[in-house]
Amino acid sequence: MRWTIKPKPEQESIDQLSKALGVDDLVAQLLIQRGITNYEEAKAFFRPELNHLHDPFLMKDMRKAVERIEEAINKGENILVYGDYDVDGTTSVALMSAYLMETYPNVATYIPDRYLEGYGISLKGIDFASDNDMSLIIALDCGIKAIDQIKYAKEKGIDVIVCDHHRPGSELPEAIAVLDPKQEDCEYPYKELCGCGVGFKLIQALGSKQGKTIDDLILYLDLVATAIAADIVPITGENRVLAYYGLMVINENPRIGIKALIDQTKKRELTITDVVFIIAPRINAAGRMKHGQHAVDLLTETNLAQAQQFASEIELFNTERRSLDQEITQEALVQIQENREEGRVTSVVYNENWHKGVIGIVASRLTETYYRPTLVFTKSGDKLAASARSVKGFDIYNALEGCSDCLEQFGGHMYAAGLTLLEEQYETFKNQFERVVSETIDPKLLQPEISIDAKIQMDQITPKLMRILKQFAPFGPGNMTPVFMAEGLKDTGYARGVGEGEKHLKCSLYQLGSEPIGGIGFNLGDKLDVVKRIKPFDAVFSLDENEWNGTVSLQLKLRDIR
Repeated sequence: MRWTIKPKPEQESIDQLSKALGVDDLVAQLLIQRGITNYEEAKAFFRPELNHLHDPFLMKDMRKAVERIEEAINKGENILVYGDYDVDGTTSVALMSAYLMETYPNVATYIPDRYLEGYGISLKGIDFASDNDMSLIIALDCGIKAIDQIKYAKEKGIDVIVCDHHRPGSELPEAIAVLDPKQEDCEYPYKELCGCGVGFKLIQALGSKQGKTIDDLILYLDLVATAIAADIVPITGENRVLAYYGLMVINENPRIGIKALIDQTKKRELTITDVVFIIAPRINAAGRMKHGQHAVDLLTETNLAQAQQFASEIELFNTERRSLDQEITQEALVQIQENREEGRVTSVVYNENWHKGVIGIVASRLTETYYRPTLVFTKSGDKLAASARSVKGFDIYNALEGCSDCLEQFGGHMYAAGLTLLEEQYETFKNQFERVVSETIDPKLLQPEISIDAKIQMDQITPKLMRILKQFAPFGPGNMTPVFMAEGLKDTGYARGVGEGEKHLKCSLYQLGSEPIGGIGFNLGDKLDVVKRIKPFDAVFSLDENEWNGTVSLQLKLRDIR
């Protein structure tokens, strides 16, 4: 692990913010590192308000999109709400269809089959719209690169509104409206919305024309928060407001489908992390193992008994997904070991029999293990399909752009992407990808980094500090859980390995003159000898609360020890 300590802001800035807020230097430092430098910014950070959301009509083509939907409703046209099969796509379709159907019945939903149609707008989906006399498609979390497909829709007399958040290519589709804040000429102030977030801005714009206020739309924010969490977009600015209120809805009054999922867990109050690891994988499992429409059906269901039935089915999909994920990960690890080449900076593996629904998860697991930009390929029809995952600080989308002459299509983000290519191009692409990455990656990015916010003394760790840090939530990219480093630590003699194979570390740490604080280090069992030695050691950790027999105590969540 590479430990990197963030630069400490100038003491004058810390003093000014500390005085303005009535907080100590440590809290002021953490806020400045997050771009918060004055009282008003701190107020917006700690107390997000719905009125902080931007005017949706600032987004390019928003007025065109609203006018076309209003025209469709006034003329009684059939509308198809179309979205990708992952969490962002299915929550987007649930949000848009549920909103429209509050007042208008002629709405249907469509999620493409991951295996028969693949990602994005498909010709089959357009044919479905044509066959069912649908003259307007609202495409969510996809469409920005669907040049040929949208041209095909236009030839069939079908208009398309694109609501996407992926990076546009050099050419835009001939849609009635293209809503994507990442367009260069789009002046929308916040660029990091997820697909469901763009969909929410569209219903916000529609609602404003129908006399609705933002308070009337809060009930949709459980879907938006789920998509924000699952898509790993920055939880800053507008996303922070949406996630903050969305979490409140999830914990206080979630839609029936999300309630059915939560009821299967033992959680009383969910954090963004819980949404990432508990809710999102189950929604995703529908599209991975069966069909994404199952997720939409769950998220739009209004009858609790029926929703519980849907949730039980999705739980089975998720169990099957976990089993396949573990099996394929082991096979991929063996393949990497058998084909390792000295100095190689990428991991690229392929098996035509691997399940397409889990290759993205496997790519993430391989990236965690070998810390290399990683591609996992499988057979998809007469082509090969892959999921790509990257390491912190390296833009894998740009790397794929450098290999675009080998690809049929690709799309995604800095850290995650998908692609297809012809089988005969596989070896050429594999070599070209290695060359492009090796020429552009900073070698230090191939070593996992722990980014440390601040050094801390153990006597600074108090219940008051923990109460303040909890108000930094929701956490995520752009606002990660604060990470601290403490030096000169010793264990009270309590240290031991715990869990299967004693792979985790349990200890109680102190500095000279400080009270001991319990610590847990997952997968740090191999550090037990360091902790038990007489010589002091340093540790990196975040702060947590441990509840045992009704008693809550502070706990160090250890990240690394040296």
